[in-house]
Amino acid sequence: MADINSLDNIPVWILFIGATVVFSIAAELGFRVGKFKHARLEKGQSPQVATILAASLSLLAFFMAFTFNMAVSRYDARKSLVLEETNSIETTYLRAKLLPAPYRTEFQDLLRKYVNVRAQLHDDTKTETVRQIIIESEELHNRLWSKAVELTKNSKYSGLTSLFIKSLNDVLDLHGKRINAGIRNRIPISIFITLYFVAFLSMAMMGYQAGLTGKRTPIANFVLILTFSIVLSLITDLERPRQEIFSVSQQTMVDLKNKLSQTP
Repeated sequence: MADINSLDNIPVWILFIGATVVFSIAAELGFRVGKFKHARLEKGQSPQVATILAASLSLLAFFMAFTFNMAVSRYDARKSLVLEETNSIETTYLRAKLLPAPYRTEFQDLLRKYVNVRAQLHDDTKTETVRQIIIESEELHNRLWSKAVELTKNSKYSGLTSLFIKSLNDVLDLHGKRINAGIRNRIPISIFITLYFVAFLSMAMMGYQAGLTGKRTPIANFVLILTFSIVLSLITDLERPRQEIFSVSQQTMVDLKNKLSQTP
């Protein structure tokens, strides 16, 4: 977990430039080695490098598609959880109106504070701020649940509280789900290392094949390198909980905050 999180501090544009430079170096080294090998090939020899290159590029494309699918699934999960949590909090707030005083007002006040805390989460929120938001959220969880326990001890209100308790429990569970989806459930760093390494070898093989033939097309090669660098950078950013290119909109939570702030 620490390894993959450490990569989150590297801006995506630096990853893109770094990948482009490294892949270009790999292609150039491969070309020089291929050119050196070409001068020493016996007449009539025809290494089947083109077939190997096609296989390596196909493997790279498959691996990228596989990783992209993993990143998209996590991205979609984070988006759906924001909406699900917002709806759950609003439902709990509305059901709190069924409770008798003073519990009705106390729960509504705590839920307003909770929404205000949750609305602070954005894609550009710093890691330290996210930790503080999590701490504040869990403190409010304890206060909400302590108040719920106090409510359930009063048998007079037991029939009215079951629906509310269920909604409140869903709110607490969704907090854990969002932490798991955004922080813990990450693509392993080993997959990214393997992906970039396979891309490096494929670019080197591309240069090697050009060196053996004695011909290369720099513009086409550079376009291919840029293409792979762009896609790899997008996959890396898409998997991050704090994206620079993609973003998980928190607007529904902000809208709920504004709505509850206007509620008497």
